[in-house]
Amino acid sequence: MLDDATRSAIVDDLIEVYSTRRPLPLLTRTYPGIEVEDAYRIQEAFVARRLAEGRRIRGYKVGLTSKAMQAMAGSAEPDFSAMTDDMFFPEDTPVPMAALFDPMIEIEIAFVMGQALRGPGVLPVDVLRATEFVLPAIEIVDFRVARGPGMDLIDTVADLAACGAVVLGANPRRLDQIDIRTVRGSIVRRGEVEQEGVASAVLGNPVTSVAWLANKLGEFGVTFEPGQVILTGSFVRAIPVRAGDDIVCRFDQGLGEVRTAFV
Repeated sequence: MLDDATRSAIVDDLIEVYSTRRPLPLLTRTYPGIEVEDAYRIQEAFVARRLAEGRRIRGYKVGLTSKAMQAMAGSAEPDFSAMTDDMFFPEDTPVPMAALFDPMIEIEIAFVMGQALRGPGVLPVDVLRATEFVLPAIEIVDFRVARGPGMDLIDTVADLAACGAVVLGANPRRLDQIDIRTVRGSIVRRGEVEQEGVASAVLGNPVTSVAWLANKLGEFGVTFEPGQVILTGSFVRAIPVRAGDDIVCRFDQGLGEVRTAFV
């Protein structure tokens, strides 16, 4: 475990990355004694700094929910983070690469809450009742802690679960209109299909992902509020992007597509 002063210094360093544009080396290399609890405390303090600057929590994300993404991060379990309002980009609005560090694209299904939801004891059926609708979504994964050999759950957790930005589609579907487990999706870059997958890769069912997160955050007294967005995790491997890329994430069962581009 790290002491409070060390955790605070790490938060300072993470904030400074936005000015220096130089991601930090792996925290697990710099601080051999760091543990998962340290990482979540660092994340909590990181988010608190952003809230003190006038940001507000717009939702939460679950990450590392598929075997493909767990393998990429060297983890055997999901992670999570709050998402602040400045992380949300309108669909079809160019995303400046200068605002990012090492971006990658994930295809996800976003849940928009219609009722408050709080663990412990949340079951998938409770998620079904509390969800107003779902949307097609792109998560722009980004790294203030630089990717490298040996990266693990601790490095991503402290780094806001590697969340950089979110692009939501505008084609809502109610959960009783689709079989969310069998939703198929693809990532198309510059007209070429790069990844394809099925939503059941997310913990067997994205609904399970929301229930898991509600119960996990319930331990910290957090409630999902109406209108908040919950990103459930990617069901394909993330792909890196560069300036000039145009991205379309396509879904079946009426969810349609969501687009973004990088400049």
